[in-house]
Amino acid sequence: MSTENEGAAVPPEAGSRPAPPAPHPDPAPAVPPAPDFKPAVGTAPAAPQAPIGPPGEPAAGSGLPEPAAPTPAQAGPSPATAPAPGADPARPGAWWSEADGRPQDASQAASHADAHEGAPGAPGAPGGPWGAGAPLPPSDPPARKRTGGLVAALLAAVLVAGGIGGGIGYWAADREAGGDSTTISALGNPKSESRAPGSVSDIAGKALPSVVTIEAEGSNGEGGTGTGFVYDKQGHILTNNHVVASAADNGKLTATFSNGKRYTAEVVGRAQGYDVAVIKLKNASDAKLTPLPLGDSDKVSVGDATVAIGAPFGLSGTVTTGIVSAKNRPVASSDGGGGNASYMSALQTDASINPGNSGGPLLNADGGVIGINSAIQSAGNGGGLGGETQQSGSIGLGFAIPINQAKNVAQQLIKTGEPVYPVIEATVNMKDTGNGATIAANGAGGTPAVVPGGPADKAGLKSGDVIVKLNDTVIDSGPTLISEIWTHKPGDKVTITYKRDGKQSTTQVTLGQRKGDS
Repeated sequence: MSTENEGAAVPPEAGSRPAPPAPHPDPAPAVPPAPDFKPAVGTAPAAPQAPIGPPGEPAAGSGLPEPAAPTPAQAGPSPATAPAPGADPARPGAWWSEADGRPQDASQAASHADAHEGAPGAPGAPGGPWGAGAPLPPSDPPARKRTGGLVAALLAAVLVAGGIGGGIGYWAADREAGGDSTTISALGNPKSESRAPGSVSDIAGKALPSVVTIEAEGSNGEGGTGTGFVYDKQGHILTNNHVVASAADNGKLTATFSNGKRYTAEVVGRAQGYDVAVIKLKNASDAKLTPLPLGDSDKVSVGDATVAIGAPFGLSGTVTTGIVSAKNRPVASSDGGGGNASYMSALQTDASINPGNSGGPLLNADGGVIGINSAIQSAGNGGGLGGETQQSGSIGLGFAIPINQAKNVAQQLIKTGEPVYPVIEATVNMKDTGNGATIAANGAGGTPAVVPGGPADKAGLKSGDVIVKLNDTVIDSGPTLISEIWTHKPGDKVTITYKRDGKQSTTQVTLGQRKGDS
């Protein structure tokens, strides 16, 4: 509703006061009464012939009794509808249309779409739809600006909106002195406020108290920020190795919960090759430890919803969402500190993860952990999430260690303090890509590439053989082979497909083991 040009009504010239209209027999609340007659289309009612006397006196010679004073509910248009000075009150300003039963000004018979306030045929003007062209007499003093009609009109608008749109919203106009202002208030959405089980807000609300921000500082004062989450009620926190590596030797570690409580921590064990580490809180008897439920990463499907929680660039408690974009994505990553690379057959997600998200949980739609966020592919070809020289942001290519693998590693670290890796005891080229993993001519320091008596030797593999498949997974490079082997456990039997002299063959290998990262 426009509020322009509204103010006190201007009284008509002396001696030109018209008679007040007769009260309507059954007026609707807050709505001006319609005339009790409906002239034929195109015919304006005739102007009164007898002179019009002052209010409260019958017109001379009319023979009509004095009309009763209208009640407030029966009052006609507000003083804002009084004609401007010089206007002819006897001018027939409107008649009724057969089309919609609404009054139209004679000059607006063809179209009333362009009417505006103050113009003939518009609300608040002579001949407008709120009366039949007979304005009310003004009060003796100039009328002050009235808000009752506005409130009533707003109330009617709210009732109509509620009936049609279910109460989506309403308009409230502040008409106080100092200027006009119009605001919109939302009534709220019960569905969004219900926080239904399985919604992102529900998942985040349950998981956030179990996620910690880890600050690591080495003895040289260097370090960084990452994320971890409560693994068990004994105070173990699961995270990435590259998050805590700088503080592993005489450094400082702290873990801060979402409620602001901070605890010092120590490294229980770390696996550089898996990029998994376990730390434990110190003096945390008052900590409320609620382990996050672990999902089954083997049952994940491409397209499943994901929720990532972490501290990107130090912003603790950040929640982002996405989907599982791919499975079994071979990824080799590094912390940028010159250490050995880590290999994983990763879950790929487009949930936004950035430096500082490292070690944080990747959750499914049930709130279960399906992975540990560990690496991103950035526009600058950055690797791991924590510590690279150039910390590039997310471009929708994030990678997480499958939780089934991380769980096995965590149990090893808690039990013995060191990781155990499944191996075939054969050295493969790490730079060749696209055609498979080629067994090198020699191992480290000139040793045989295929360890005599090891699993690969027992399976008949030799230098020069090109491994192209492990079980049903296609192998296109050395890192892919290692990533896939490390999803298994020592003692597992796998089928390897390889090429030798252009001929393709298969063999079965029982995986051996290697302890520690040396």
